[in-house]
Amino acid sequence: MERFEPGMLAWSRAGHDLGTLYVILSVSEDSVMLVDGRLRTLARPKKKKKKHIQVIRRIPEELAGMPEANLRDEDIRRVIRRFSNV
Repeated sequence: MERFEPGMLAWSRAGHDLGTLYVILSVSEDSVMLVDGRLRTLARPKKKKKKHIQVIRRIPEELAGMPEANLRDEDIRRVIRRFSNV
């Protein structure tokens, strides 16, 4: 059983967004809400089933402990850009 937590990075494994890197915003029983800060902003997160994503088990230090109220789309884009360039 995979562990899903807000702030973790996740790759889309299915759908038209295959291969897109997201940040997990929230977790429910069988799905997650994902944001990328560009097309899927904090105001318009994408709902995706857990079985359709691959979780990267590390929470980036920029997002660790940050309250969701202080989170901005720019922060999400920065984290995704930094991880994609590694």
